[in-house]
Amino acid sequence: MSRPISPVLIQSRDNALVKDLRRLSQDSAAYRKQGRVWLEGDHLCRAALARGLKPEVAVFAESFWPQAPQEWAQAAGKVIVLGDKLFAEISSLESPACMGYLMDWQGVGELRRGVATVVLDRVQDAGNVGSILRSASAFGFEQVLALKGTAALWSQKVLRAGMGAHFGLHLVESASHEDVPALGLPLLVTSSHEGELIERTALPWPCAWAMGHEGQGVGQALMQQAGLFIRIGQPGGEESLNVAAAAAICLHASSISRAVCEG
Repeated sequence: MSRPISPVLIQSRDNALVKDLRRLSQDSAAYRKQGRVWLEGDHLCRAALARGLKPEVAVFAESFWPQAPQEWAQAAGKVIVLGDKLFAEISSLESPACMGYLMDWQGVGELRRGVATVVLDRVQDAGNVGSILRSASAFGFEQVLALKGTAALWSQKVLRAGMGAHFGLHLVESASHEDVPALGLPLLVTSSHEGELIERTALPWPCAWAMGHEGQGVGQALMQQAGLFIRIGQPGGEESLNVAAAAAICLHASSISRAVCEG
């Protein structure tokens, strides 16, 4: 089958689209200004296609274009080919990928009531945020509510760490602690000094888990809303866990409780 759209070759770094791609790649908040998201690399692009998303533009490095799978090009409304050096310039990766998709961004999202949710309270490390999104998707949580001060959910670093989890979640950004009660769910918070050990607790489902700032933890405003405090036992004696590791433990425990309740 022939390609439905003839590619447009771009060699100039002053091209308007190239400038937009460079901003999306290098500025973590640029997607909010442009209303578009840049997905670099075949893994993210395949993950988006698997969820039925349609890219606006497919972008290929010139040397890769002749061997690019036709379905990757046919999925997009327009195909752009960039010179290899130009593609490397817009890349945020140490080893630039050979292709990417430019997709419409759906906005900050409207909060959905009654949906199992992870609340991110000023989690600032992009790797942690992306990892938590992966755990949320893996363990059956459908929504992530990011409070102000949390790393931009659609930034390049969070996208890479999320490994495609974004496309299976409902994401809400720029929220405040005042929005949390609207979830209509019990709010669960981890604590190192109060609450039952997680393995001894009957966890409610659906629920909302709050994950806090790497150094300060969950803020006082959310702590006051908590319906349940949970401790993660650390017999090895460490003072605390990385927030992404704690999230994985908590969300996995919830998925087990859910299976027991529904079984």
